Amino acid sequence: MVDCQYIDSHVNLHAPQFDEDRAEVIERARASGVGLMVNICDKVSNFDAVYKIAQDHDDIWATVGTHPHEARENPDLTAQTLLDLAQKPKVVGIGECGLDFHYDFSPRDIQAQVFRQHIIAARESGLPLVVHTREADDWMGQILSEEHARGAFKLLLHCYTSGAELAKTCAEMGAWFSVSGIATFKAAQDVRDIIVDMPADKIIIETDCPYLAPVPIRGRRNEPSFVRHVYDKLGDIRGWSLDDVRSKTHDAFFKLFDRIPR
Repeated sequence: MVDCQYIDSHVNLHAPQFDEDRAEVIERARASGVGLMVNICDKVSNFDAVYKIAQDHDDIWATVGTHPHEARENPDLTAQTLLDLAQKPKVVGIGECGLDFHYDFSPRDIQAQVFRQHIIAARESGLPLVVHTREADDWMGQILSEEHARGAFKLLLHCYTSGAELAKTCAEMGAWFSVSGIATFKAAQDVRDIIVDMPADKIIIETDCPYLAPVPIRGRRNEPSFVRHVYDKLGDIRGWSLDDVRSKTHDAFFKLFDRIPR
């Protein structure tokens, strides 16, 4: 049994923001009770750097994928490329992938094309699909519904900030949802309202560090040791004790990321 006071399901420890003190950040996480972290791949060309951090630390795991911002880097990315990399023993998910129509850093048709390849890889590998979606609810709902009809796959809506209708659609597909520091932001009542209705057995917790530092440290570089603030806020929103939050979200985490031994 892994001894975790806290789990951070979505970190970006390979990010340049951590280049000067990565080892210290990881040690601070452990000292604060973070027992597991999942280092998330932002683009396949960064996979080696992402995976090395997982390989070097027993308590860190990795995913493989390309964020929608980066889809233009490799528009011909195939599910087979993802599947080949996913055979490495510490890869526990496919993504981060999805659609982001807020910034449109990659053309929308390319985002959708690359996203569908990730879904195929998740379906064929059995690994969970880690999804980023922003201001793309209609396209996201349509793609997920079409692909789910072709065959089920495990689905995580990470750092969920989209609408209630998409949340309902995804919940009906059996999706998991992760709660981030955004839940602590004063102006994020719409996000908290959706968290109230998320399936109780399908919620996990993340920092998305180095981004989205929670209140009371908003505005600073985020890091995994700050995840406890998200645990506390989820408890406030759902009316759960800290023990309830740990029990429910850790059970959900290990059911989703079932390559990670408990």
